Amino acid sequence: MNASAVIRDATPADLDAITAIYAHYVTETVATFEETAPTAADWARRLAELAGRGLPFLVADVTGTVAGYAYAGPWRPKPAYRHTVEDSIYLAPGRTGEGLGHALLDALLARCAQAGVRQVVAVIADTGHDASPALHRRFGFAPAGRLAAVGRKHGRWIDTVLMQRDLTAAP
Repeated sequence: MNASAVIRDATPADLDAITAIYAHYVTETVATFEETAPTAADWARRLAELAGRGLPFLVADVTGTVAGYAYAGPWRPKPAYRHTVEDSIYLAPGRTGEGLGHALLDALLARCAQAGVRQVVAVIADTGHDASPALHRRFGFAPAGRLAAVGRKHGRWIDTVLMQRDLTAAP
């Protein structure tokens, strides 16, 4: 991991950086199926909602700059799913390969376990790159399925890969 990175709770002061990081993925990639980037106000609502649910929203702070973030959100809205979350991890452009994703996912899983989460699901757009699936495999996520051509963005159909980690079992 980047020796100067501190993984900490996201705060309202981080939201402009989070907004900018995610906007890059919305406009330039198929890593997310969002087509319109959320505003800082949208992120403020998400931060408050997750805090209200006791779920983690973390940032990788490198010398005062948000270099990435991760959070766990509800997998589905129905009450029976309350012990299952979906993880999201995004790094600032140019910050890959520094171990930040590893540090964020490690801290996120620990915080999910503390919050009483049992299952973590990763829904990964199949972009043709193995970085996100490989990161999840290193943390004990197992393949749980593939949804073919479920998203269309930037003129192409995209599959999603589903991976799952049981936090009650050793990785």
